[in-house]
Amino acid sequence: MSRTVGLVFFPALDWAISPTHPEREERLLYTRDQIHEEGLLDLPEFVERRPSIASEVDVLRAHICVPSVRAVAGEPHLISAGGAIAAADMFMRHEVDKAAALVRPPGHHAMRIVHGARGFCNINNEAIMAEHIRSAYGDDLRIAFVDTDAHHADGTQDIYYNDPGVLHISIHQDGRTLYPGTGFPDELGGPAAYAGTLNVPLPPGTGDEGLMLVLDRLVLPVLEEYRPDVLINSAGQDNHYSDPITSMNVTAQGYARLNAALDPDILVLQGGYSIEGALPYVNVGILLALAGRDYGHVREPDYDERGLAQEEWISPYLEHLCAGLLETWRERERADLVGLFGSGDFFRRQRTIYYDTGGIVEHQDETIRLCAECSGYRLVDSVAEHQDGRVYRARAIIVPRRACESCRRSGRMEFEKSTDARARVHVYFQDSAGDLYIHETT
Repeated sequence: MSRTVGLVFFPALDWAISPTHPEREERLLYTRDQIHEEGLLDLPEFVERRPSIASEVDVLRAHICVPSVRAVAGEPHLISAGGAIAAADMFMRHEVDKAAALVRPPGHHAMRIVHGARGFCNINNEAIMAEHIRSAYGDDLRIAFVDTDAHHADGTQDIYYNDPGVLHISIHQDGRTLYPGTGFPDELGGPAAYAGTLNVPLPPGTGDEGLMLVLDRLVLPVLEEYRPDVLINSAGQDNHYSDPITSMNVTAQGYARLNAALDPDILVLQGGYSIEGALPYVNVGILLALAGRDYGHVREPDYDERGLAQEEWISPYLEHLCAGLLETWRERERADLVGLFGSGDFFRRQRTIYYDTGGIVEHQDETIRLCAECSGYRLVDSVAEHQDGRVYRARAIIVPRRACESCRRSGRMEFEKSTDARARVHVYFQDSAGDLYIHETT
């Protein structure tokens, strides 16, 4: 069945981490050439639009940027996020049936608190897009992310860790073998959103067979029960067999079949660093699948089916893993939340977060109010040690969407109390539902 696809393309030709870095200027140029060579934009199904530029308010709905948005995100990052927003608007306004943002820089490793770049990401384009959707089209919209990047989507997980309005599923290479070293099955979300986070760590060498098994045995059943209003594929392409920094075996056909079966509303590009050997073919296959066109002829020049078969033990392993996660999802309302998160007024967790790209070590102390009426406000104390010796201290008070009046009032009181502190600290108040963002330095 033919469908219209809105395509937003932004290759960020003026931005790179370094000339030889995997995330460099030419990363999407071969994709652009392939799209033109195959004549996709001449087909009536495809409608191309330019990206917009995300505003500071767009960013602040998803992030606390220390010390400021402009200090951590340049114009290419804002246009990448704006490209995702433009794609979302095309879909939400019913201008197209599907939308795809083929943009860089990527974003899914950027967490709620941002001190700099980690995992090649400064700000989280998919989360900024989702917060725009909720702000512009309704707080009560149910959003689901299925992240298929080879790296665990730890940033998006962090942002929606305790958000009952967002389901986040990340399918990635096992964190014991790849950055960022997280994304295990026992990472299931916070006290107000338990099992709203589902992680599927894939063994190295997993190919099309394993990817489709996870889709069929876990992802599609969960989505059928969750019934999202908007389904987003955070489409990293570094699971490809030729990617230089991962150890997976997925093909262009596998990616196309995944998207044909998943049938996402919006696709946002994340990683993928086989610039010539994978991205042009994977992206063409995905776009054809989104449009309902035949993608069976899409093949990489070096494709050899004999060398891509995954080891026999992987599928049974994934069947067992998916069965356990599906049971956890279906039993979530009977989970022992008191045993998991305590019975007091607050739940607390402490973490150390490494910014591999920026060379920053962050220590976080987070407190979540256990509220019977809403997901509870969050208080995050963050200390970031930069490799040049700078130290930034921040305190963030985050009021959730659809917050009860008590949490909104308590969060604001906590902010006002924090601004009386004597230590030099950046203090932030974030209330996305009210589009209220305050920053003070004590």
